[in-house]
Amino acid sequence: MTFEQRWHPLREEWVVIAAHRQDRPWLGEEAHLGDKPRPAYDPSCYLCPGNRRISGKQNPPYTGIFVFDNDHPCVAMDAPTNLPPAPGFYRNRPAQGVARVLCYTPRHDFSLAELEPQEVVALVEAWRDQYVELGSLPQVNHVLIFENKGEVVGVSNPHPHCQIYATNFVFKIIETEVRVCRRHHEETGRFLFEEILHAEKADGRRILAENDSAIAFIPYFARYAYDTLVAPKARHPSLATLSDRELKDLAAVLHEVTIRFDNLWEIPFPYVLAFHQAPTDGGDYSTFHFHIEIHPPLRKPNLLKYLAGPEIGGGCFISDTCPEAKAAELQAVPTVHYKKRKSCAK
Repeated sequence: MTFEQRWHPLREEWVVIAAHRQDRPWLGEEAHLGDKPRPAYDPSCYLCPGNRRISGKQNPPYTGIFVFDNDHPCVAMDAPTNLPPAPGFYRNRPAQGVARVLCYTPRHDFSLAELEPQEVVALVEAWRDQYVELGSLPQVNHVLIFENKGEVVGVSNPHPHCQIYATNFVFKIIETEVRVCRRHHEETGRFLFEEILHAEKADGRRILAENDSAIAFIPYFARYAYDTLVAPKARHPSLATLSDRELKDLAAVLHEVTIRFDNLWEIPFPYVLAFHQAPTDGGDYSTFHFHIEIHPPLRKPNLLKYLAGPEIGGGCFISDTCPEAKAAELQAVPTVHYKKRKSCAK
C-alpha cells in the first residue's frame, strides 16, 4: 500500500498518494437521480450488519451506529517511512493517520434525512466522540469528517455512512479559514463567523432552519445552488465544546435541512457534507467557529453543476443561480419527509 504525501508548491498544500485505493470495492447504484427503492438489508452490501467486507472481516449484527477502521485507508499510523527521496526541490513524507467509516444505521435503504430525531442526536454525539478520540492522538493534527451522498458525487456504496480522516496535516481549506478568522479578529476585534451570522439573521431571506442555539442558511456568497451552512450560534472551535442542549439543537437543524433537501424534488438529494472543525495540533483556535458545509451538486433535477474552467482552472466559482431564490424554494417545502408522508397516506 502507498501512504505518501507530496507537497504541491504552487497551491501550498499536500496531495495524498494512495494508489491502492484504485481497487477499493464499488457498490454504486446505476447513474440516476430518481428515487429508486432499495432493500432494508442488502446481502451484497459490505456495510450491512453481519456481512463480510472485502478485507475478510465480518461486520457485527449492529443495531445502531457502527464505526470501523477503513479497509482501504488513504493514511495509516504505520505508513512506511523509507519513501524514495523526492526528486529535485520537491518534498514528500509519510501520510500518517487513521481513516474510519461510520455507518449511521443498519438500514441500507435509509439516509440521514430519514433517521428519527433521537438517532440524529446519537449520530452527532458519535461524530463528536470520534473527533475527540482521534484528535487526541499525538500524530493527528486534524480530523475531517465528511459524507458523500449520491451516485452523482461518486459515492461507492449507498448504505448511509460517512468517512473520517484523522491526518498528520491540516487540510488546506481549514487552514485557510483558521488564518482568515484570526486575521479578521486581529484587524477588527470582531469574530468573522459571528459577523456572517449577524448579516444572515438581519437579512433573513436565506435562513432555512433555526432554533435556540443553531442555525442553517444558504449564505450570501453561496457557490452551489443549494450551498448550505449549519452552525451553532455561539462560537465553538469544534463539536467537542458544545453543551448537550447545543448538540441537540444542532442535530435538529441539520436534520431539518436534509429533510428539506429530499422534499424539494422528492428524491434522495445528493450532496457532499463536511465538518469544518479546528485542527487538533494544540494551537490556539479561539477565533474559529465550527460549522458544517453542505454542497449539493444539483441545480435542478437531472442538471448538475459541473466544475469546469473557472472553477477548476481558476479557482473562481460561477454561480448559475441566486441564493435568495434557492433558499425560498427550500423554505416552501414541508419538514416531514416525503416518504413518511406517503406512507401515512396509504
